[in-house]
Amino acid sequence: MTVDVPDGTGPEAAVRGQRVLDLLDKAIDVQSPLVRKNIARARQRKPEASPAEVIRTLERMYVSALTGTGAAVGGSAAAPGVGTGVALALSAGEFLSSLELSALFALSVAEIHGVPIDELERRRTIVMGIMLGGSGSATIGKVAERTGQHWGRQIVAKVPGETLRQINKVLGRHFITKFGTKQGIIVLGRVAPFGIGAVIGGGANAALAALAVRAARHAFGAPPDSWPAETGASPGSRPAEGAATENG
Repeated sequence: MTVDVPDGTGPEAAVRGQRVLDLLDKAIDVQSPLVRKNIARARQRKPEASPAEVIRTLERMYVSALTGTGAAVGGSAAAPGVGTGVALALSAGEFLSSLELSALFALSVAEIHGVPIDELERRRTIVMGIMLGGSGSATIGKVAERTGQHWGRQIVAKVPGETLRQINKVLGRHFITKFGTKQGIIVLGRVAPFGIGAVIGGGANAALAALAVRAARHAFGAPPDSWPAETGASPGSRPAEGAATENG
């Protein structure tokens, strides 16, 4: 995916921004085939769990994994014998891991809600929109020229591919601004003295995870009442509009 670089940025910023988007596409590509396995894992301990219960389990798994990853890198980066160069390399690798965990979470929730994730542009919109939180939601509605709740179902699942490409260009610029700039501050924070780096890394990732969880709830609304196999629907489909009560 490529986007126009915002005015006032130089070639280095453009390269750095494109690198962020390339990492995002890599994360989506790696995690997309694992979505149903992730959902099955969340159902393991309670096979009879409802879609709503499984989504809550996915939320807990995501927050725990992302927070733990950030804290681990923050602590190890400041361990004796680890230089700044190695610490920055660890943080760069952790950023990709954060993208992968976020992509897996967002696409898993979309799958449970029956939102199509078979096209790359739809996957990009879902992942960026959720990771950007409220600004992502506002951008999607504005570019799609649609208003209303639950953009994940009302927009991503229904608008044409060309509209999604336009949405993703705008989301991409916002994504670069947020994760290509602020992420650098977080990375440097993780190179702080032992203990402090772990707190910064874990806290930053915990905040990102909490934002994504709230954004996913807003994007999709109330989960389906039952699983597709129980309703006779095909995998990945959603009951007819109005079959489940939506909460704002």
